[in-house]
Amino acid sequence: MVPIVKQLCPPERYKIKCPYSRTPDRIVVHNTGNCVPAKNEVTYMINRPEVISFHVAVDDEEIRQAIPFERNAWASGDGRGEGNMYGIHIEICYSQYIEKNTSLMVGQIYEKFAVAEENAAEYIASLLKEYGWGLDKVTKHQDYDGKYCPHRTLNLGWERFLKMVEKYYKEADDMTAEEVKEIIKQENEKINPTYNTLEEVPSYWREDIRAMMEQGIIAGTGNGRLGLTKSEAKNAVITWRSNRKLMEALNEKV
Repeated sequence: MVPIVKQLCPPERYKIKCPYSRTPDRIVVHNTGNCVPAKNEVTYMINRPEVISFHVAVDDEEIRQAIPFERNAWASGDGRGEGNMYGIHIEICYSQYIEKNTSLMVGQIYEKFAVAEENAAEYIASLLKEYGWGLDKVTKHQDYDGKYCPHRTLNLGWERFLKMVEKYYKEADDMTAEEVKEIIKQENEKINPTYNTLEEVPSYWREDIRAMMEQGIIAGTGNGRLGLTKSEAKNAVITWRSNRKLMEALNEKV
């Protein structure tokens, strides 16, 4: 997925742009009708004095969030209806059909829109997974006030777009065994990191580990690598300290 950038609306503008807190329950898709990148769309929207807003703009290079999802936006044209009050509004950039006020050629605009739409489909699929929603939660601006939007996506085929979303939605479920193993490995590494050098060992265990290395109790994995996991280091230190106390007690008796 392309980078997700947060360019959030300042709280002092919430009264105009997103005055109501809420829990979202759907996604609403829009086309911008312009030929500018997501950053420009977000900046312009935030600075406009009108009661006009959306949550996210997606272009061919990035996804840019403007408003927190737990607040409403005014993109559906239905006042305090379900679209505005409960939708996560996503604007797909570069959806203008003709070259106008832009240095881009028509062919470039079409190409950028195609990539932006694909990025939006992937992002929407990730939101569906995040919220535990199905494809039925993907709606269009047209569903709320009748406006022909997302115009270009509609012209190309709404069902086609939903299939794009579905493709990414299913890919999230169809991970290979190797991908699952890698995720487990990464999660395990967070919980039980491996210390490859003595300097990486926490200071409260370091001298004990050093002593065991000097006595050949811990040999490492070769090439100067310690290769000791957190749990292995902990168990080794506990055993080492217990044995040392035992030897000290025996020596005192002698």
